[in-house]
Amino acid sequence: MTLLRDEDLSAAFDHASRSYDALVAANPGYHSHLRRSVRRLGLPGRGEGLRVLDLGCGTGASTAAIRSVLPAAAVTAVDASAGMLGRAAAKPWADGVRFVHAPAEHLAEAGVDGPFDAVFAAYLFRNVSDPDAVLRTVRTILRPGGRLGVHEYSLSGRPADRAVWTTVCRGVVQPAATLLGDGPLYRHLWRSVLDFDTAGRFADRLRAAGFDRVRTLPLPGWQTGITHTFVAERGEDGR
Repeated sequence: MTLLRDEDLSAAFDHASRSYDALVAANPGYHSHLRRSVRRLGLPGRGEGLRVLDLGCGTGASTAAIRSVLPAAAVTAVDASAGMLGRAAAKPWADGVRFVHAPAEHLAEAGVDGPFDAVFAAYLFRNVSDPDAVLRTVRTILRPGGRLGVHEYSLSGRPADRAVWTTVCRGVVQPAATLLGDGPLYRHLWRSVLDFDTAGRFADRLRAAGFDRVRTLPLPGWQTGITHTFVAERGEDGR
């Protein structure tokens, strides 16, 4: 199948936004895994004085994870889907969170600029047309020494992990999504993971984009070998 991209993908997320939270809530560990990935950034304290960019915030699950781990940080949450962003912004938030409608490729045009102390991107990079360009943008808006955390479906490369992913998608996720009228988006979800970088390849992509201290960390449960946290830094000298 042809993957959804750009306006077509945003429109699919717009349509799915009404039921998205219910579907992800059925995924064991979904929210706790996001919090674990935020903690892996290793940011100090409660986030006092820190600026964090939540890139591809969706309906706000990643934003909530950031606020749970770093309640004092100032968070800018960005998404290309107006429907998803509207759901996120409608939730109750303490002061210090703002939402911006913008594609990851056009942050500057939307007034999103650095320096940020950290960028967190959950389930984003396999959904953009040019992940290398987005990584370059992320690097420019991080302060020297700033940290990038990526929480992504990125398979280990073992055939068993591909088989588990396909079984879960074809047997559970896609039938439920089809009943809700969102079959095309979740077929994209299944295929986009199979077509995306393995965990090792994505770590190499981060290094090629100029990030230092790249680490690849597994997540527990049924997603072991399927979902990973990637943590990297922009060099202190800004290289």
